[in-house]
Amino acid sequence: MIIKLIVIALYAAMIITIGVIGMRKTHSFNDFFLGGGKVGPWMTAFSYGTAYFSAVLFIGFAGKIGWNFGYSGLWIALFNALVGVLVVWGVFGWKIKQISIKFKVSTMCEYLEKRYNSPFLKLSGAIVIFIFMIPYSAAVFMGLSYMFTSNFNLEYWHALSFIGIFTASYIVLGGYKSMAMIDMIFGIIMTIGVIILYFSTVHEGGGMAMITNTLKAIEPKLTAAVGPPGFWPLFSLIFLTSVAPFAMPQLVQKFYAIRDRRSIRIGMIASTFFALLVGGVAYYIGSTTRIFLSPGDPEFAHVFNAGVPIYDRLMPELLAKVIPESLSVIILLLILSASMSTLAALVLISSSSLIKDFYHGFVNKNASDRKLTRLMRIGSAFFVFLSVMLAWMDLDTIVSILGISWGALGSFFLGPFIWGILWKRAGKAGAISSGVIGLGTCLILYAMGMPSPSAGTIGMITSLAINPIVSLIIEKREQSA
Repeated sequence: MIIKLIVIALYAAMIITIGVIGMRKTHSFNDFFLGGGKVGPWMTAFSYGTAYFSAVLFIGFAGKIGWNFGYSGLWIALFNALVGVLVVWGVFGWKIKQISIKFKVSTMCEYLEKRYNSPFLKLSGAIVIFIFMIPYSAAVFMGLSYMFTSNFNLEYWHALSFIGIFTASYIVLGGYKSMAMIDMIFGIIMTIGVIILYFSTVHEGGGMAMITNTLKAIEPKLTAAVGPPGFWPLFSLIFLTSVAPFAMPQLVQKFYAIRDRRSIRIGMIASTFFALLVGGVAYYIGSTTRIFLSPGDPEFAHVFNAGVPIYDRLMPELLAKVIPESLSVIILLLILSASMSTLAALVLISSSSLIKDFYHGFVNKNASDRKLTRLMRIGSAFFVFLSVMLAWMDLDTIVSILGISWGALGSFFLGPFIWGILWKRAGKAGAISSGVIGLGTCLILYAMGMPSPSAGTIGMITSLAINPIVSLIIEKREQSA
């Protein structure tokens, strides 16, 4: 316990120190939000990967999906890497950088306004980002807090308060400058951590063959291509987590900040490998929860409720069981590193939607660069406060909360953003229709009781389909008029 506390204290000191250094190098809004637009490939690759994967993956998704789907959860890891990373970087990375230069924009909402000549898209996009990034950030805070309560026997709200204050301090100080400087360290810690996690789990389980045989004995479908819940639930999780990154503001921002085309090529390979390793290990380890944690074992009584797992508590207990005490601090740093980068990205994007898109775009267009930077810091702290308050309510599982957030954001932004980049004929009416109808579809289905990943998937597909249909109809009418 003492060693863990010392390591965490040193880790915190390192991050705050880098935050101070970043603050000294931050002289403008562009520095604070995009690191000056000259971030190299390795920093961007790790920044993208660590923003993509967080405690949401290791605690929420790995636990719930691993328990329910078994090995078929690995399909999610594969498609996340090949679609959510490789295709995003290879097809859209340089295009996104080019449009940021062409339109002189630093946020997704600014791009949508200029691409479609639509202040409505800018305003509604800013509102959607700020509202639906809060549950995403809350889910990350929840995952981190569960890890801290498991490792240090803290009360949930004590852990939550500490992490909230720590995150706010780190972001408010240096912004993207701090993120870019430390994300490589986070990525290295995560890489080492998942390798240790994999070998420790396989060793405790008696080898991969023994783990597979044990899962088969529990439920044969746990080792099948499609797990017990069936094809559609699996597909919706794959689609949600692999396609949403094409228009997730906190991931798109990485390409606004990258240096050049060569950096895109290098970063694409590095980030894809990173995603395969981290995602693959997380979902594989999650599938072993049924082996190590038994509903009938009194030791794990607090992890189950009448035999039904409390999903967000599965992975913290599993990690405590399979990881040697001497190495447990590395796994704690793994979860902390993944989550800090994700939180930093979410906080910056959300505060920019409030300050750059809404305040500077509609309230005070003549605000100075210095004032915008100061307001970004205040907005960042405010967003962390709201996220911590939502996490404190502990309303639902991490997977459900993330599904709401990613589903809503993807449903609104996919149609306008993707077609805006790929298709010159995409028009204003098509963009607005796809965003509004896509988001409305997602929220209505969720309100009717559909699981959030399924509602988000249908909303995203709707958003992608509506833009070209409406744009062609409007174009045809204009030509015949």
